Amino acid sequence: TLAVLLTTSLFASVFYHNVLKFEKKRISQNPNVKLEKLSINTKKELPVKGWYGYIIDVEAKVENKIVNAKDIVFSDGRYISLDLIDSKNGKSLKDLVTPSLTSKYYDKTKLIAGNHNAKDKIVIFSDPLCPFCMDYVPEVINHVNKNKDSIALYYYHFPLLRLHPAAGPLSKLMELGKEKGIKDIELKVYKADWDEYFGSKESDNKKIIAGFNKEFNTSFKEDDIATIEILDLIENDMKMGEDVMVQGTPTIFVNGEKDTMRTKYTKLGKNK
Repeated sequence: TLAVLLTTSLFASVFYHNVLKFEKKRISQNPNVKLEKLSINTKKELPVKGWYGYIIDVEAKVENKIVNAKDIVFSDGRYISLDLIDSKNGKSLKDLVTPSLTSKYYDKTKLIAGNHNAKDKIVIFSDPLCPFCMDYVPEVINHVNKNKDSIALYYYHFPLLRLHPAAGPLSKLMELGKEKGIKDIELKVYKADWDEYFGSKESDNKKIIAGFNKEFNTSFKEDDIATIEILDLIENDMKMGEDVMVQGTPTIFVNGEKDTMRTKYTKLGKNK
């Protein structure tokens, strides 16, 4: 038994070394990136004999700024690949390597519907101006409300600022509205017709705030969305998403596991 354990440990060490060596060489090919630290965060077995997916934590300096990121590579110990595609459905196996959620994601302050003590838990990372999110998030909220005793739903802001610059200020205003006691603010924001006030590409904060104030009869100002508390809250939500490799919206986790099809939530509930 000891010999088997030692052999297994040795092979694991060699695997890790090869994966990190490959990643280091690949990153170092970019002259604008200076690698600072590299480590394996997670190793997950794949439904391909002998192959594993590795999540790698990368700390690098880009334009004199420290950047932390995660990368995924696949290896069987000898061969290494940046991606593996299932030929039957055309999907990447990267989704199988996504980290599972820890209990810290079930933060009661992030609960927007259902019962915090429920066994079944849903976590959504979303952008309020993402076209698909606008339909999807209300559907999930409504489903949880119909099964409010048996499901908990947690919401994290993940505005896609390059695609929808206006989503940043709008996410901050959502939090301010919540603090002011506006009930079901998330559902109301997702169902509102924001095109009446501004487009998703809008960068004028005053215009976005004016639209929100008119929609919700509030009186927020630019200074209100620039407080350290609000900035930290949104930044922390996005960091929580990045830690579990959220890259687009909506991203949904059901009982800790990422649901790429986004349909598992429909199977939850007292009547399921």
